[in-house]
Amino acid sequence: MAIRSPFPGMDPWLEQHWGDIHASLITYARDALNRHLPPGLRARMEERVYLESHEERVRHAVPDVRVVEFSRSHLAGKAVRGAAPGIAVAEPLVVEIQNDPITETFVQIIDARSGNRVVTVIEILSPSNKRPGTGQDLYLAKQEEIVSSGASLVEVDLLRDGRRVLACSPVHVPPSHRTPYQVCVKRGWRKFEYEVYRVPLREPLPGIRIPLRQGDEDAVLALQDLLEQAYANGGYDTIDYAVDPIPPLPADDKAWATEILRSRS
Repeated sequence: MAIRSPFPGMDPWLEQHWGDIHASLITYARDALNRHLPPGLRARMEERVYLESHEERVRHAVPDVRVVEFSRSHLAGKAVRGAAPGIAVAEPLVVEIQNDPITETFVQIIDARSGNRVVTVIEILSPSNKRPGTGQDLYLAKQEEIVSSGASLVEVDLLRDGRRVLACSPVHVPPSHRTPYQVCVKRGWRKFEYEVYRVPLREPLPGIRIPLRQGDEDAVLALQDLLEQAYANGGYDTIDYAVDPIPPLPADDKAWATEILRSRS
């Protein structure tokens, strides 16, 4: 029997495992697109790397800050000056905080016949894109650069927490499309148009149109298929659904989720 999430669309319990889910979705999106792109176009995984300050990481409880505690032997043999006879010199605890670089991956569709010109960029948002700090600043700068370049931009936001930073500002999105998750597509040749996909919690993820070169037929990316593949290959049938997801669900959605989980047991 195949491993499947109990939910028809986005599984909110997956949001707290986003490092693995994000990497899987990016890989599967590249592979799916390359099976159907027209001649000359290729989908490639790319990455950007940056450092967040220690304060940013602590504030957001990111678990990849390493704290290394050294024993007293770390200072053994170090001479001291000015210590009067009979005064004991205390040995401090030495703590080293190491900020590992953060790597974010995304998909670029390039035109291999035109000097690898970037045609479309596909971003699946990460928590660092949606919270104040270096990651968000870098993402917004890259977003502006892509839109200004004339390339198309596809943004997939499957995270409920944090600020919505899609190219189409939330103030321009009608209530019907202000769903917990959302997708925004900006075609490079349509300066003032944005395509917004509603992505409710209680429905399957949509298949979305991926713009290519102007004049090409759109490619289609089936988000639900990618998510189901990530769930199965990641072995997420071990999730403890008795514990609330992070962030918690609103009361009505929690009742709906509880009923789904009860019916499958």
